[in-house]
Amino acid sequence: MADHPPAEQTTTTGAAQLGRLLLSALFLAAVLVFTRTQFGHLDNSWLLTAAALIGGYMAMNIGANDVANNVGPAVGSKAMALGLAIVIAAVFEAAGAIIAGGEVVSTVKNGIIDPADIEGSMVFVWVMIGALLGAAVWLNVATWLGAPVSTTHSIVGGVMGSGIAAAGFEIVNWSVMGSIAASWVISPVAGGLLAAGLLYVLERGVLWQADPIVAAQRYLPYLLGLMAWTFTTYIALKGVKNVLEISFPVATVIGLVAGVITVLMTRPSIRRRAPELSGRTGVNALFTIPLIFAAALLSFAHGANDVANAVGPLAGVVEVLAEAGTGTDSSASIPLWVLVIGALGISLGLALFGPRLIRTVGSEITELDRSRAFCIALAAALTVIVASQLGLPVSSTHVALGGIFGVGFLREYLDQRMAQAVEDVLHSHQGDEHIAEVERVLYTFVNGDVETKRELLDQLKEMGHEAVITAAQRRKLKKALKRQLVTRSHLYRIVAAWLITVPVSALLSAVFYFALRGMMV
Repeated sequence: MADHPPAEQTTTTGAAQLGRLLLSALFLAAVLVFTRTQFGHLDNSWLLTAAALIGGYMAMNIGANDVANNVGPAVGSKAMALGLAIVIAAVFEAAGAIIAGGEVVSTVKNGIIDPADIEGSMVFVWVMIGALLGAAVWLNVATWLGAPVSTTHSIVGGVMGSGIAAAGFEIVNWSVMGSIAASWVISPVAGGLLAAGLLYVLERGVLWQADPIVAAQRYLPYLLGLMAWTFTTYIALKGVKNVLEISFPVATVIGLVAGVITVLMTRPSIRRRAPELSGRTGVNALFTIPLIFAAALLSFAHGANDVANAVGPLAGVVEVLAEAGTGTDSSASIPLWVLVIGALGISLGLALFGPRLIRTVGSEITELDRSRAFCIALAAALTVIVASQLGLPVSSTHVALGGIFGVGFLREYLDQRMAQAVEDVLHSHQGDEHIAEVERVLYTFVNGDVETKRELLDQLKEMGHEAVITAAQRRKLKKALKRQLVTRSHLYRIVAAWLITVPVSALLSAVFYFALRGMMV
């Protein structure tokens, strides 16, 4: 008979889910009351109210799905608890959205379609509402499937689909869409290669050394300085661009100053802590505070940039219905109340529905410790900065997840190299005795720390003929030791979700546009 969860556990889970749904409904009800109170006197005020509700729903889905990439590695590496991560991300996402978010209407800013090609301002409103709803529904489905996807690509697909439904395929800027398609490859590959490269340098320079703590005192201040340089530049370029315009050279100089200060401050701090630390665990402890800062800064930059994915189309609707505009003004600012809806929706969605994907990103794709999480966060910021200056299209979501996969595949590669090294040692002898002891030693070697590996290699060399196994036994052991340190099911599901995000969002948005048009005409 199959096992069933206890009735108490099922009841508790159901009650928690109901509570999350009720809080979501209360948030949307507050949005409804506000918009009806402020704009109930307008013609077609119900359309504006519907757009505000869908914008709030979209924002919650962004919080539930996209924010996991900012804090997942820090949580998975146990640099901070899930509850603390949610609080930090929610606060900094909201701050980024309200302080530095909402430069322009995102659909116009990104150049996916030309609103001037849409006949009539009301048709533009239907296009924006259809885009929002299609993108939000897809994000909801992706979150339910446990697949982190790009919210930017979701809204891009939504705008494209509803725009095509309204004015045909010629309305789409296909060169821009081609660049977005290219980012499906560029983003994860660049993030993965850079994260793997950083981790390899860290492993060789620090973690594989005879005394990792001594090596950490020598090299870690410079790595932390590089992180400070990178994140300061990143925030200057991506996080505060709507408050203060900063050029790339100026941002780089500001980042360099922050990096130098970090090196000077962390060197004596690491030296003071060194006597109480040992091995890889001790080195990992040094990355705790940097990872917390990284999660906060990534969340701030994400809120500043991606809030427009939730409320950019809503701002276009507000411009048409509340401000007597046409929706085609490429410099249309997003009103503060619209930004607040986006900020609160992202934070609420993260708190209520984000933990599942945070756990997926942080611990279910591959095992992360703090040194690996540090490399992923640093690689994500570096990749976005470099790609932006080179004019290459990248998705921050794809970059972060690419970094996680890159670290995982590097672990597999190194793991297999170590197994091969042991096999070569055994193959250099002849005979077939003591196989049980050899297996024990081999498994201990592959799973041991650096010092254990050195000791076991010396022992194996001294064992002579007693360390011998047959060719068949070697094949059996090699197969057993070929571990998969990246969960393939997550890899396939996430890549599949990335590939279908734009077309599925486009299809859903087109359907919603036609449904809305059918009701209105």
